[in-house]
Amino acid sequence: MTPQEIAEAVGQAMFAKDQASIGLGMQIAAIGPGSATLGMTVRADMLNGFDTCHGGVIATFADTAFAYACNSYNELTVASGFSVDLVAPSRVGDRLSAVAHEVSLTGRVGVYDITVRNQRDELVAVFRGKSYRIKGKPVLAMPACVNAETKE
Repeated sequence: MTPQEIAEAVGQAMFAKDQASIGLGMQIAAIGPGSATLGMTVRADMLNGFDTCHGGVIATFADTAFAYACNSYNELTVASGFSVDLVAPSRVGDRLSAVAHEVSLTGRVGVYDITVRNQRDELVAVFRGKSYRIKGKPVLAMPACVNAETKE
């Protein structure tokens, strides 16, 4: 399998078990090695007392894109920390996109940046996640003969 095929298989397997993301109506728009793009529409049940999307929902959305990006190599990876800056409100009906990309991956530690934008391409949030790989634990069992380097 190619690295792209591995990323897609891992994303599908993760999403099938990801009840939080499914419940929030998230969809995977694209996934690749070290990257992921998710979509989500803001619903009325996601609004806070000011009729804007709750910051925790935005953080969850960005964190989910982060999780798919850093697990895309089929090595079980968890968050070791993140920060999020909410820069503009989003409202019911807004179609949000979270785009995650790898900034650095050294050994078992990774850094990922995620931007959340609305349908007008306005920046809603900026998220930076730090990840830690669990040694020897794949996300998805793959055939022993699969080698991403040689594609055999």
